[in-house]
Formats: sequence, structure tokens, C-alpha cells
Amino acid sequence: MPLFSNKFSPKKTPTRKVGVFLANKDFSPKRIEKELGPTIGPIHLKLGDQEAVFESGSWIPESGKIGSTYKENEKLKKEVKRLEDENNLLKLKFEVLLDMLTQATAEYHSQKEELDKLKQKLPYNKNRES
Repeated sequence: MPLFSNKFSPKKTPTRKVGVFLANKDFSPKRIEKELGPTIGPIHLKLGDQEAVFESGSWIPESGKIGSTYKENEKLKKEVKRLEDENNLLKLKFEVLLDMLTQATAEYHSQKEELDKLKQKLPYNKNRES
């Protein structure tokens, strides 16, 4: 050991062992299944009294106040989505009904005008009136 060494100099870190995936660079599903098992499953995390699961790219709380609030929010989101879909359907039905009413009114006025013209052309109407 040297006599004048600096005791604040960092020690040399030991070399790391090469992982199975890094050595082979084989990330095929069969290889991952072989190394990690057939079912990996979702990732669970517990911090204190809070639990969360990583699903579909986001952390979903499972327990505690936050978990119940999250579940209630999800139910409300589903209800809002259902009501929006129902509202859109009712708007569409209303527009179709309004179009049908417009068409029926236009046909009525057209037929009424045609009937008035035919009444004016009939000669016996003038004779009966006088």
C-alpha cells in the first residue's frame, strides 16, 4: 500500500456480470418465456398501505382511499361515455325525424297547390257556385 495515497479517491468498482439477455441479445418471446416463466403477469407495487398494479401502460391503484376514488372515477367515466353515446344517438334520431317532417310538409304543400290548380280547372265548380 502506498504511503501517500488519497483516502478520498473512489475505489475501483468490480466488473459486472453479464446478464442472460445482454449476452445472447435474443429477445424472442420463447426466450423470454424460458427465462422468466410462462406467465409474467402484471407488476404489483406496494408502498406503505397503498397498492398499485401496472396495467395497459398506467399505474392503477388497488387499495386505500386512492383506490376507491379511482374505481369510482372509472365507473363515472364509463357512465359519461354511455350517456354521450346515447345523446349522440338521440341527436341523430331527432335530425332524421326533422328531415322526415320537412319532407312530409313539403309534399303536403305541393299536393295542396296541385289540388287547388285542379279545382280551378274544373268547369262544374263554377256552375255550382252560381
